[in-house]
Amino acid sequence: MKKETKYYIVDKDVLPEVFLKVVEAKRLLDIGEVLTVQEAADQVGMSRSSFYKYKESIFPFYENTRGKTITLALELHDEPGLLSHLLNVIAKTGANILTINQNIPINGIANVTISIETFPMLEDIHHLIEEVEGSKGVLRTKIIARE
Repeated sequence: MKKETKYYIVDKDVLPEVFLKVVEAKRLLDIGEVLTVQEAADQVGMSRSSFYKYKESIFPFYENTRGKTITLALELHDEPGLLSHLLNVIAKTGANILTINQNIPINGIANVTISIETFPMLEDIHHLIEEVEGSKGVLRTKIIARE
């Protein structure tokens, strides 16, 4: 039997501090101010385990009401099939790819920007970034825009 999900709107003043720290850590990761969950957790003064425990359960009200558009800037080795692989990684998360722009590779490095809509995603954006960054041939990944 499928568990019914219920949502409540609660004033932030009555929430335990850990929930507010999780929201702030997620914000820091989203805007690229920190690169890892550990950095975000350290900056807001919480443990990584607390972040992972609550990250899928707490979010600002507006984040649940609409999708976001996120633009990623990537530096990639100029290797056949690498961009295709990354597009498959993105597709597997359920994100909607809006635009792809790849410049002509210079010195074996290709600069690529990909804009995605996060609303239909099955995974969170942090998981997607980790998957992309962990792919062979990816030199750098950065969120350059968020709407």
